[in-house]
Amino acid sequence: MTTEKKQNRSPRPGETITGKWNGHRYKVLRTIGRGATGTVYLAERRGKKLALKISDQGYSVTAEVNVLQHFSRMGGSKVGPDLIDVDDWLVGAGGQPVPFYVMEYISGEPFLGFLQSRESFWLGVLVVQLLSDLDKLHNAGWVFGDLKPDNLKVMVSPPRVRLLDVGGTTKIGRAIKEFTEFYDRGFWSAGTRKAEPSYDVFAVGMIMLHALYGRRFRRQPGDDLNTLKARVQRLNSPYEPIIIHALSGKYVRAMDMQYALTTLMSTYAQEEKKRQSPKSQPQSPPLTQTRAGRTRVKAKATKKKRIHPFKRVVQEVVWIGVLLVAFYVCMLLLGGS
Repeated sequence: MTTEKKQNRSPRPGETITGKWNGHRYKVLRTIGRGATGTVYLAERRGKKLALKISDQGYSVTAEVNVLQHFSRMGGSKVGPDLIDVDDWLVGAGGQPVPFYVMEYISGEPFLGFLQSRESFWLGVLVVQLLSDLDKLHNAGWVFGDLKPDNLKVMVSPPRVRLLDVGGTTKIGRAIKEFTEFYDRGFWSAGTRKAEPSYDVFAVGMIMLHALYGRRFRRQPGDDLNTLKARVQRLNSPYEPIIIHALSGKYVRAMDMQYALTTLMSTYAQEEKKRQSPKSQPQSPPLTQTRAGRTRVKAKATKKKRIHPFKRVVQEVVWIGVLLVAFYVCMLLLGGS
């Protein structure tokens, strides 16, 4: 594979890319993402859909391939996409070789899209999974860097969050090489852009804030960490202490935030389980005789109490929640052993 910078021509939908060295042929279907280091296309080979990234920066392709190779050696659950092929594409007769690599195409729902159709309890479930993967990445000596919802996808059956673009992945101790301002702690004057686990943890806090707000908000002149804390507090969310600690750098490691979030969800689910136990249920109202001799339930005219959305969802899925939390606690314990 060439490592020199060459002039890149974008392939057209329906065009076939043939590797110079391995000879594998890939039919380009459409563009699925663009970044600072190249463009990712949905491609097909022998009826199987794949993700193919083309870049005119050979050194960037080499670095990303190294990261994907590290991912494959981590063991356990998959952290990022599997690396499938690395080669050069000859653009036209006698053209210059353009480096590309092929990886697993992760099908599923966008991170925010998955949450829009579900209650906020699922935000905690997905973030616990994400923090587990980040902890593995950090232990291997890397920081993801450009962590944002666009670089996350949720596999639906069963729900499982996966990391996508590794273009911003940086060795611990170096300067972050690629980031998106809204999720960058340096942009909010909340820390440096040194590649360390707490940099990714800050981004996780911003992802949670984005998910709860439903949108990204503009940074105004003078906005900083205190501005973010105030926004979190206005949400009146059970996740408030977790997010504020993440933004403030209180969690040095991803597993610290994961443990705090798991504990919060487990405690809340147990409390709701007690509230919903049969002993705490009110007795059925007495039956009274109607004028026509039939019976009906006498209903008391009471003011309807507003239930917080988070409480309502926990009441509805409390048993599922307890099982899910127990499952991820087991994963945490096994991962730490």
